[in-house]
Amino acid sequence: MKYLFLILFCSQFYSAYAQYPQDYFRNPLDIDLVLSGTFAELRSNHFHSGLDIKTQQRIGLKVYAAAEGYVSRIKISHYGYGKALYITHPNGYTTVYAHLEKFSPRIEEYIKQCQYQKETYEVEVFPTPDELPITTDEMVAFSGNSGSSGGPHLHFEIRDNAERPINPMLFGMDVKDSKKPLISGIYAYPKDENSHVNNSKKRVELRLIPNKNGDYSVESVEAYGNIGFGIVSYDQLDGANNKNGVSNIQTFFNGNKSFEMDFKRFSFNETKHINRYIDFEIYKTKRSRVQKLFAQSGNTLSMLKDLDNNGYLIVEDSTSSVYKIRVKDFKDNDAWITIPIIGKKEVKKEQEELNDIKPLHFAYANQVTTLEKGNVSVYIPSNTFYDDLHLDFNVSSDTLLMHKDVVPLLKSYTINYDISNYNDVDKDKLFIAELVGYYQRPSYVYTTRKGDVLSARTKSLGTFALQSDLVAPTITPVNFTDGKWMSKSSELKVKIADDLSGISNYRATVNGKWILMEYEYKTGVLTHSFDDGIVTDTENKLKVIVTDNVGNSSTFEATFFRK
Repeated sequence: MKYLFLILFCSQFYSAYAQYPQDYFRNPLDIDLVLSGTFAELRSNHFHSGLDIKTQQRIGLKVYAAAEGYVSRIKISHYGYGKALYITHPNGYTTVYAHLEKFSPRIEEYIKQCQYQKETYEVEVFPTPDELPITTDEMVAFSGNSGSSGGPHLHFEIRDNAERPINPMLFGMDVKDSKKPLISGIYAYPKDENSHVNNSKKRVELRLIPNKNGDYSVESVEAYGNIGFGIVSYDQLDGANNKNGVSNIQTFFNGNKSFEMDFKRFSFNETKHINRYIDFEIYKTKRSRVQKLFAQSGNTLSMLKDLDNNGYLIVEDSTSSVYKIRVKDFKDNDAWITIPIIGKKEVKKEQEELNDIKPLHFAYANQVTTLEKGNVSVYIPSNTFYDDLHLDFNVSSDTLLMHKDVVPLLKSYTINYDISNYNDVDKDKLFIAELVGYYQRPSYVYTTRKGDVLSARTKSLGTFALQSDLVAPTITPVNFTDGKWMSKSSELKVKIADDLSGISNYRATVNGKWILMEYEYKTGVLTHSFDDGIVTDTENKLKVIVTDNVGNSSTFEATFFRK
């Protein structure tokens, strides 16, 4: 039976594979592809939209256009993709290259003109097809570690003409992978109060038994009603120890297919549903991503296929059944899990269920909810939650308890603080912060003020509080001192920091002229390249102004000399 499944699956796989052009796109680097991240890998609040290609722990590797075309978009930001380049090709696809150190000389000149014209480091431009044409095998950039990258690598994507990212491996890009996917956890989920697993109506972790052939089994499960399962799984490729995402998951109940998750292509507007797909509570409390092999209401991921009863099994009393899970990587290496299920209707009520006390406040998923206490009000739009929810809501002094951050949200909701009891001097320095971690460290939430009301929109539940920031940012020279000659230096570096509300903006001038300073938020360093040609005088007066998120501002001034 297992081999029949394999034959059927392979025929479907190669049919899907053939619809994408093969050998059209080249490897964007001149080194073998070794990945630190795979397509649609599970990430925080999103599916990974491309391949993370290792760059041998270095920056500055030459990045080549995957095919001819034209630069259709350039975006530079402090966070996210950092420096990113988009190339549109004659066949309708667009390739994306992100976390770059810098662009090729002519693209670098183009984007710096835009930055100096707008007097900002962060820019987004959309060149016309005739402005920056790209030839086959043209070097377009150098790999880096910009934006929210956790280490040097190249993020590479292929998108269709609807801006949907597609697994680049489908286009013939080859990565060595001879290892089976690994399973590290399995859970069972009774769907409702009429269902149970192993005498429990709540989620149950099952004991996973590795087999010598790389597959897995689970001890017999006693169950009744509508039951779902979830797994913790990952894949490891040759030449890398990273825990990467898998390519496909299928389930079979008594030989009949009941669920498939095919990580081939998705839309950016649906990627938020990852928090419905995984067990969000386990992720938030244990940092482990359990993939639920059933589709709950609101989970409209297009990667879900062939759902029978939304992936739930219907287990009847006095029956014996077999549930199988197949986890596959892109190279068709697979691991199977076999779970015998005994149908048993009777179940004893658990003591914790009898003592389960629900919070007083209740939010209907399809209705607006407004909560108020003291100087705090919370506005929750309709369809913010996937399900109706008992909400734990309380306000003590200026601290708001807004449930626990274990529930996925579809939308942002609004927190309002009435600050009329504060004096006018203090009001300008207040902001709303989320208290995170064991030590409840305040983290700035973008805050606006209208009269005596502070407002913040957030997509996380948790604990929030008013905070006051009275300390201005710090500015420290890195590679020079006041009055220093810098003729042999190629760059000017300044470090900036703010301990509480965080950096909002900065501006630097030399002899009154605006200069471009690239901000690396991971190190807090601003860098100006003298190659820009702005600094031409012998004596140069530098002025840097940095402002935090509540308006505290610092100014640094120094003189340096160059020949």
